[in-house]
Amino acid sequence: MDFVIIVVVLALIQYIAFAILVGRAREKYDVKAPAISGDPVFDRYYRVHQNTLEQLVVFLPAIFLYSYLGNPMYAAGFGVVYLIGRMIYLRSYLKDPGSRGLGFMLTFLPSVLMLIGALFMAGRNLLAA
Repeated sequence: MDFVIIVVVLALIQYIAFAILVGRAREKYDVKAPAISGDPVFDRYYRVHQNTLEQLVVFLPAIFLYSYLGNPMYAAGFGVVYLIGRMIYLRSYLKDPGSRGLGFMLTFLPSVLMLIGALFMAGRNLLAA
């Protein structure tokens, strides 16, 4: 379970780092708060950060559920794929938003697979009871 906790902490640190990037972009591209759009490059940073938040809402319960009902080492492995996916998403979205597909899939699929796995394990546990 310690590996899962490490991955979760890294995911939260990654989210904070993306927030810092948004703050820097806000200053660099002169987008005054509370505006959430302006320069197209700023908009990209902002969208990466927002999409990461949207993904965290699914990822965090998925990794904890799967690690509890399934295998914590596999959950941590899925989490590492998620982290790498987020970095690819950031780099590709900043370069060309249309190229974000790989990063998105490497983020989305681990979460969905863990949710399906947790649902399967919970159902199996109910049937065995």
